[in-house]
Amino acid sequence: MKIKQMEADLFCVHCKEEVEHRITYVNEKIKSVECLECHHKMDINLDVNREFYKEIYKRIATKPERITKEYQADLSHFLFSLPVRVVSKPYRILKDINDSRKVIKGFKRKGS
Repeated sequence: MKIKQMEADLFCVHCKEEVEHRITYVNEKIKSVECLECHHKMDINLDVNREFYKEIYKRIATKPERITKEYQADLSHFLFSLPVRVVSKPYRILKDINDSRKVIKGFKRKGS
């Protein structure tokens, strides 16, 4: 699960002018928009647990297709890298889970 933040000039209904805002995304979906002048924040109701489960489902469901494309593109590289990937996969999965847990925990702590 990935959190991205970007800044954009948007019209603020509280400031009554176009000012800079911080937009927070969770997996390419907007989670919040905050005015950097008056600090008025609008949170979007986004179920981070559901986003996490959708991300996991998508990764599992598309894995056979991704593997097929990879070995069709370059079979020798695929076969050469396979042993290393098989050994490192549990560690990569654990890292992804820990990163996602931090994101989910952060949003639960904030009450979102």
